Amino acid sequence: MSTPSALFHFQPGNNTMRKLKAQIIDEAGFERTITRLAHEILEKNKGAESIVIVGIRTRGEFIARRIARKIEEVEGVTLKIGSLDITLYRDDLLGKLEQPQLKGTDILFDLNDRNVILIDDVLYTGRTIRAALDELIDLGRPKSIQLAVLVDRGHRQLPIRADYVGKNVPTSSSESIRVHVREVDGEDAVLLMHPELPE
Repeated sequence: MSTPSALFHFQPGNNTMRKLKAQIIDEAGFERTITRLAHEILEKNKGAESIVIVGIRTRGEFIARRIARKIEEVEGVTLKIGSLDITLYRDDLLGKLEQPQLKGTDILFDLNDRNVILIDDVLYTGRTIRAALDELIDLGRPKSIQLAVLVDRGHRQLPIRADYVGKNVPTSSSESIRVHVREVDGEDAVLLMHPELPE
């Protein structure tokens, strides 16, 4: 099992930090999880012919591309892959003073009558997924929208459930899950962090 790059994770702007409690998934486990999710998606959809892949930025986008590559290897096809920026669809945007940082939605294909595989790193309250569903519906009328997440940590506030889950990780509401992907963080890992501690 690889060693996480840092034992502490600082929370920007609020003088708190979180201490590593446990490494839930290491690099090898990360790869196995991606492979399993790809196979489950193929099995449920009876192949890749009808599916398109959409990842929620930021880390969901990279996980989506990994899953898409696995599916392409197995099926010998080229998938349509897009990314979704749900910032303007968030239900907590109203009343925020800071300007939201937009990364842009990049879906250059038709969603109508396709089975959209929506991918994110962590499923928590469900509010991010609700925002993503609203945006997808604004972009077209998919045949279905299926949700795949690397980690489901519970604590749902909306009636949203993932169709494909890499790992269920029971957490307290004060703990946090950090998903690291090598494209952004230099490593593949899922970390469980202790509640916030004063600096």
